[in-house]
Amino acid sequence: MVVMKRLVSILSLCFSLIALAACSTNPATGRSSFTAFMSPEEEVRVGGQEHPKLVEQFGGEYPDRELDAYVRKVGLSLAQTTEMPDLDYSFTVLDDEMINAFALPGGYVHVTRGLLALASNEAEMAGVLAHELGHVTARHSAERYSQSVVAGFGATLLGIAGAAAGVPGVGDMAGYGAQAYLQSYSRDQELEADMLGIRYMTSAGYDPDAMASFFGKMDAFTQLQATIAGDPGAADRFSIMASHPRTGDRVAQAIRLAKVTPVAKPRVGSKTYLSHIDGLVYGDSPAQGVRRGRDFYHPGLRITFRVPPGFVMFNSPRRVVAKGPRKAVIAFDMESEATARSVSDMRNYVGTTWGGRLNLRRVEALDVNGMPAATAATRINTDDGAMDLRLVAIRERPERIYRMIFLTPPSLTGQLSTELQRTTYSFKRLTAAEARAIKPLRVDVITVRKGDSAEALAARMPFDSFRLERFLTLNGLRRGQTPPPGEKVKVIVE
Repeated sequence: MVVMKRLVSILSLCFSLIALAACSTNPATGRSSFTAFMSPEEEVRVGGQEHPKLVEQFGGEYPDRELDAYVRKVGLSLAQTTEMPDLDYSFTVLDDEMINAFALPGGYVHVTRGLLALASNEAEMAGVLAHELGHVTARHSAERYSQSVVAGFGATLLGIAGAAAGVPGVGDMAGYGAQAYLQSYSRDQELEADMLGIRYMTSAGYDPDAMASFFGKMDAFTQLQATIAGDPGAADRFSIMASHPRTGDRVAQAIRLAKVTPVAKPRVGSKTYLSHIDGLVYGDSPAQGVRRGRDFYHPGLRITFRVPPGFVMFNSPRRVVAKGPRKAVIAFDMESEATARSVSDMRNYVGTTWGGRLNLRRVEALDVNGMPAATAATRINTDDGAMDLRLVAIRERPERIYRMIFLTPPSLTGQLSTELQRTTYSFKRLTAAEARAIKPLRVDVITVRKGDSAEALAARMPFDSFRLERFLTLNGLRRGQTPPPGEKVKVIVE
């Protein structure tokens, strides 16, 4: 025991000396930062390696060369004001509906088309890009990685000491802490990126208040999304800034820290910006399937299904998830093509290949609109308590097996049983003509005419509910506020 404690002390001292020697002053932030385990060259290598994976994960690149060139032009103009102007920056628009932006180490900056649809002018977009550039120049990824190495080293030492002392699980807990640290930037790092972003956008001639106006829109949007989903108190689940909220005071603090001189005639760029997002796909992309109320359509795969009343669908490149009352969930995805081709019996697939690790009750064969299928059920324990689980697999063609998971609290299973069966049997193929008829929603930039009200403009939008709220949020307007005649506004059209 004494030898072990001495070893841990010696290793800890050596590692502390290495860490201290590896601290350097960052030219962007002016503070000493610990980046010992990720050099600038390594940041570029890691960014280049992870960039294509991230693009694929978020729906691929949005196929609009003019918009891509425009975002890149604005991004590079901001990059030239940074302390690292010679870095080979990359700016990518992702084909994803979510309001999101992020940077990989080495200068890889990404924004989603969903974020571009919410912004109303070039200055607001510039504020987002500048913030992400702040993460790059402050080398926050290198800091997080280097600190995680230290945390991992500490976890190893703690695990050794814990094992020596006969304390089970100590090493596991320390490892979890290191992993949790990597989930998001710290509050101080986010404020630092805000401060640097204000510096860069002001140097490029933009109004720094645009950063605050966009964060205000984002807060309103996430609150609306939570309300639409039937859970107004859960807005944080819809926000990319949930863990580090941007209030007006926070942005004002960033402006003070940036110590910038306001531009006499700051650039806003509303007209130019709106012209570039006119026609932008809004919401689901046909390449990933589209939602229309309770119906999901995938024109590429030529399939459709309907979820029960009271369920709200969330779409992503990998799966569709519908959330219902009392934490009931429906998840829809596909088996890999290679596995699907190897399946000869659907009952065996559900009972062994897919659900083999579950204690499934009797596996039954089904026929779903002429397609062979199978289903089985069981009860499982989750963080929310006991839940009833039903698996349904449908073979639409030799290389395609579609899967539905139904998860319901036992007290609700019987009540939802009929509607969940209807969801199963609503799955069907689309004809070629039906698939061609499915078009995405798009942003339409229009000029307000005399006599137009917010209610009248909102009524044009193809939504079943919350039309006015969607219109106001999209345009950064307050309830009761009507845009003046001649002003450009965004509406959503089919």
